[in-house]
Amino acid sequence: MNWTLEVVVVPVSDLDRAKEFYAQRLGFVVDHDTDLGGAGRIVQLTPPGSGCSIVLGRGVVPEMAPGSLKGVQLVVPDLERARTELVERGVEVSEIQVMGQNPYPVPHPLDNVGFLFFRDPDGNEWSVQQISARG
Repeated sequence: MNWTLEVVVVPVSDLDRAKEFYAQRLGFVVDHDTDLGGAGRIVQLTPPGSGCSIVLGRGVVPEMAPGSLKGVQLVVPDLERARTELVERGVEVSEIQVMGQNPYPVPHPLDNVGFLFFRDPDGNEWSVQQISARG
């Protein structure tokens, strides 16, 4: 049995502001922006190279308040390059942090243990990990 993660719902308070952040600042691709009539609106975006998308919505999952999503993780092959790109796009991002000791520091010492962190405008928290073998 294959289990494929396809969508993560990100609760936001302002869809247009969130769409701008994820599309323009993070570089996610806008898959669709759908008006559900009286039921609201959803915006689906996909990080470049990802098989999983995010859906931005207000009231999509009523129990999730805007900013309540924590711990979603992206993986990149080059954390230093990813940090530089985020800073250039105006994202407030942490310095690179090494968490733990890498038992296999080749081909790169940040593999598996290098992380950085950022928040979207609502306070949803994201981490980015380096795994160069996936690049």
